[in-house]
Amino acid sequence: MSLVRHVKLRVPAGAARPGPAIGQALGPLGINMADFCKQFNDRTETMGYEKETPLTVQLSALTDRSFVFDVRSPPTSYLVKKAAGVDKGPESPNADAPVGFITPEAVYEIAKVKNADQHRWHLPLDGVARSVIGTARSIGIRVKESED
Repeated sequence: MSLVRHVKLRVPAGAARPGPAIGQALGPLGINMADFCKQFNDRTETMGYEKETPLTVQLSALTDRSFVFDVRSPPTSYLVKKAAGVDKGPESPNADAPVGFITPEAVYEIAKVKNADQHRWHLPLDGVARSVIGTARSIGIRVKESED
């Protein structure tokens, strides 16, 4: 039993269904899509994520057609937009007018969520927070103390 390939997927929490999006990634590897969806939905339900929250999944396919997977936190841009109460970023890139604002406390909370991922345990929290601020800036959201 050895590794065939790693696959990275973006799947909504608690709402994975066997379909084209998952099928195109898992079908060529011989992985049972219904089995993956059931295991994924069960795991995300126990993790406490809101239904339909997009999650990144790192799946490792093995030669005996079995698999193991790691569920990671939602994308930073999703968390920033949710904290700012914004549905989408600016119409044009590098727009001068911000589309929303978040507080430093929100940045800290997002950084804590991102830092909980297994592949980020070694990164300092302030470095992850700076990355969150950079992502926010790139989607037109600014960080400021209060909304005045």
